[in-house]
Amino acid sequence: MAGDRTRERPRSQASAGDLLHLVRSGRAITRGALQEATGLSRATVGQRLDRLFRAGWLREGAGGPAGSPTGGRPSLRLEFDDAHAVVLAVSLDTRHARAAVLTLTGELLAERSGALSVDEGPERVLGALGGWFAGLLKEAGRSADAVCGIGLGVPGPVDTATGRVVQPPIMPGWDGYDIRGRLGRAFAEQAGGEGGSGDAAGVPVLVDNDANLMAYGEQRTGHPDCAAFALVKVSTGIGAGVVVGGQIYRGIDGGAGDIGHIRVPEGAGTLCRCGSYGCLAAVASGRALARRLTEAGVPAESGSDVRELLAEGHPEAVRLAREAGRSVGEVLATVVTLLNPGVLMIAGDLAGTPFLTGVRELLYQRALPRSTAHLDVVIARLGERSALVGAGALVVEHLYAPDRAEERLAALGL
Repeated sequence: MAGDRTRERPRSQASAGDLLHLVRSGRAITRGALQEATGLSRATVGQRLDRLFRAGWLREGAGGPAGSPTGGRPSLRLEFDDAHAVVLAVSLDTRHARAAVLTLTGELLAERSGALSVDEGPERVLGALGGWFAGLLKEAGRSADAVCGIGLGVPGPVDTATGRVVQPPIMPGWDGYDIRGRLGRAFAEQAGGEGGSGDAAGVPVLVDNDANLMAYGEQRTGHPDCAAFALVKVSTGIGAGVVVGGQIYRGIDGGAGDIGHIRVPEGAGTLCRCGSYGCLAAVASGRALARRLTEAGVPAESGSDVRELLAEGHPEAVRLAREAGRSVGEVLATVVTLLNPGVLMIAGDLAGTPFLTGVRELLYQRALPRSTAHLDVVIARLGERSALVGAGALVVEHLYAPDRAEERLAALGL
């Protein structure tokens, strides 16, 4: 969730955006509660709520469960109206993509997945995603004009200030590319062809690392009270997302969580795609296991192939997955000791019992007992949709944060 800006601004100066945040967070859901929380007069609260009503962002619902202390009628509840716009969310993996239309509260309206390789380069891949958008909106029964933002998760480190990936080990040709601009143009081109108003060119595009978005989506939907949450994605590569205090932790330039390129002893002499030797991803990722399976006479090209073999109970795949889990678990012992999370979630192609068993074996053996005493080690609940949910939430939190909401209201002339 966005930070509680009402505590940064004097109560008497609480804006319409602050009131919206109080309603969305559940801290104040009636006019009276807003007056109490902000110190604003009844008339001022009414004026600021009127701006939100006219924008279509708030609505009044059924009365609360109890009347006023003086025995009056129950107050009408204020609710965030998630029907006034939709979000486009995309999760891009190395060989596969998934896209969806979501409501502002995360309900999935339409979804598509298919083969799409990052090796084809950003121009082609992002253009193809733009082509997906038109069909998804048609399926969802919404026009391009209803889209308020686009969220994209990519398998590489992202400078969120610019939306550009920075030296991505497994995304050749993407380093420094203007992802926001290209995806925005691809959407606008499709919107023009679908009878949009022409405003689509101004739709904001937010880009983040896929593991970050997976962690954000899973934490918000399944573990909202967990103050320190970590997710490890093990697919073609290995990466981690961390959510602290309800916010994604990215480090100073988006590099946090790139645990796949920590050097491990068992990787000595093994070349990683990043150009270094001995990286965790070179020995324990889905790509690494696919290579080892192929060498053993079991054809596999990627993490998704390994996932299928694991689903079939293939003994060699099961053995290698458990072994990979032990390698990752040894690295995670340090991560857990440093972060002291309440939940450690395993996601991606290798997320399953063999890999999880290996992680637990080494993690509990190597980490400090105090660090694991209150730790839950679990498998991702949302599966392949976790990054979509996280991408949608990221867009909504950006657009409806107090200051940004004020800017948007002013742009609407409200």
